[in-house]
Amino acid sequence: MSTANPLIVSTDLLAEHLGDPQWNIVDCRFDLTDTEAGEQAYLKAHIPGAAYAHLDRNLSGPKTGRNGRHPLPDREAMTATFERLGIANKNLVVAYDQGGGMFASRFWWMLRYAGHDRAAVLDGGWTQWQHENHPRQVDAESPKAATFAPKWRTELLLDAATVQKSLDKPGVTLLDARGAARFDGSTERLDPVAGHIPGALNHPCQANLRENGTFHNVAVLRQQFDAVLGSTPPDQVVSYCGSGVTACHNLLALALAGLDGGKLYAGSWSEWCSDPSRPTERSSRQS
Repeated sequence: MSTANPLIVSTDLLAEHLGDPQWNIVDCRFDLTDTEAGEQAYLKAHIPGAAYAHLDRNLSGPKTGRNGRHPLPDREAMTATFERLGIANKNLVVAYDQGGGMFASRFWWMLRYAGHDRAAVLDGGWTQWQHENHPRQVDAESPKAATFAPKWRTELLLDAATVQKSLDKPGVTLLDARGAARFDGSTERLDPVAGHIPGALNHPCQANLRENGTFHNVAVLRQQFDAVLGSTPPDQVVSYCGSGVTACHNLLALALAGLDGGKLYAGSWSEWCSDPSRPTERSSRQS
């Protein structure tokens, strides 16, 4: 991992760079059960200089009922969001959320998809920032708009049709970031169908984190992924979850473990199971 382009940033390092014009800070706090709670928390207190990005309004596109619960915005909308947040191509962007980076990693992945390598997630997020008594600020920030020139990495994104064609074919390994109970179909709280995409392996994204919400070290992450993926090349891994959010957390953790290059199926299970013609599977298929 390049020190110029870190994947995660410590709270101490970010505190040293508050006010740095070449550092952007983006608050991605969100609550799936109360969709305005993250922005309300931001307005009460946030990291100085941070702008707010809302999962539904800024990091997702319009829903059709068949494209998942958090479809990606189109490229024009992504670019407009980056520019509104003041992100220039030369800047280092640090995204954070309430803790473990589940939502911040979605923003991190969008920047990487747009060809911006200078993107990182704050390790431990707002919880760690507060715990260490770093500075806080109230009220909304109004970042100065910037010009952002994307270089889209279209190979990093797969759609449902491509995933379906890849089933039972070598060269693609599906990795599901949901918890084991949702993966094996024994419970399902969010989507109308339980189970997973046939042949997928399971690595719950929470396994990437220590109890305090910071990422495990490289050795632990690598050991965990090797146990699930074996010798699968990173560029053959396709990450998905319920709606394409925590799947990005696994892609970030893979990159931290030295296994960068995985792809995202953004529609994920919520899109997949909306079409009854697509095959589904229950029970574990662990390696």
